[in-house]
Amino acid sequence: MKIQQIETFRTAVPLVKPFKTALRTVEVAEAIIVKITCENGIVGWGEAPPTVVITGDSLESIESAIRHVLKPALAGRNLLNYEGIFQDLQKLLIRNSSAKAAIDMAIYDCLSKNSGLPLYQFLGGYRNEIETDFTVSVNSPKEMGEDAVQYVKDGFTVLKVKVGKGEIETDIAGIREIRNRVGSSIKIRLDANQGWGVKEAIRAIRKMEDMGLDIELVEQPVHAEDIAGLKRVTDAVETPIMADESVFSPKQAFEVLKTRSADLMNIKLMKAGGIYQAQIINQFADVCGVPCMVGSMIETRLGISAAAHFAASKKNITRFDFDAPLMLAKDIVHGGIVYEGKKITFPKSPGLGIEKVDI
Repeated sequence: MKIQQIETFRTAVPLVKPFKTALRTVEVAEAIIVKITCENGIVGWGEAPPTVVITGDSLESIESAIRHVLKPALAGRNLLNYEGIFQDLQKLLIRNSSAKAAIDMAIYDCLSKNSGLPLYQFLGGYRNEIETDFTVSVNSPKEMGEDAVQYVKDGFTVLKVKVGKGEIETDIAGIREIRNRVGSSIKIRLDANQGWGVKEAIRAIRKMEDMGLDIELVEQPVHAEDIAGLKRVTDAVETPIMADESVFSPKQAFEVLKTRSADLMNIKLMKAGGIYQAQIINQFADVCGVPCMVGSMIETRLGISAAAHFAASKKNITRFDFDAPLMLAKDIVHGGIVYEGKKITFPKSPGLGIEKVDI
């Protein structure tokens, strides 16, 4: 099953409402779409969104990495020898994790199609449906409360609330507003996107604990490189702490796990460089008794389908953050995962189940 052609395409899909975090505001979901065609006619799809403030990858850098490095190196390679291909994919260039992820997911799409299995079954098949949370962007407390109420009305029972952009008191006011509006039965998890200092994070989390706001977890409260600071926060509070931007590679995951610097980890294909590396991270975490969430960037249903298939395949992945396609003004993907409110189900067709993409 040799690679005959690797093509790249640019896409841009507007969001229904701007997505705001401590790091950025997104109004249009841009991406590089990858299409791999094999000599036997099998086609695999991949996606890489630019997330400069997190991965360092732009549309131009993703496109260039694929066209000028990965494409020439992979042309004519037999995908049945995929262990060597995935090893080489990490060695061909440093960083550029989004470009690697797009190629990686397209290869896995081809491999699972060749096997006749949906990708989640090809990878392990632990479950055949999952439930996503929904993200509340950083805005005024009043607007955040109104958004939260709407998402609960839409059927979501877990809200991921973005914080860390302004003053801590403003963050807490927004969380208190949300909790008062949605009641005690809705899970609230926070994502600071590195927006707090160590002492700020400890003070804020302890205050929320004292207020009884019942926060499920706090994701990446401090700067990505401050592993010691992350551990200080984890050790100082009762609320579980999740590492996100601190963990790109298996080596970084090993460091966080070895030092017990977080209670949970968020794996994203765009950080890990694809499913192959993401599986290693999850295996490390599983051995250490640390559960994982799989999240995403602002991606179409193509990239999210790959992430969801991976997440569904593993027992140790217990949380799912796949709301991005629900934020888009239109859907350019035919086939793939299916949303029924918070529930995500998988097609029985092999691979990602994607028939075509409007490009």
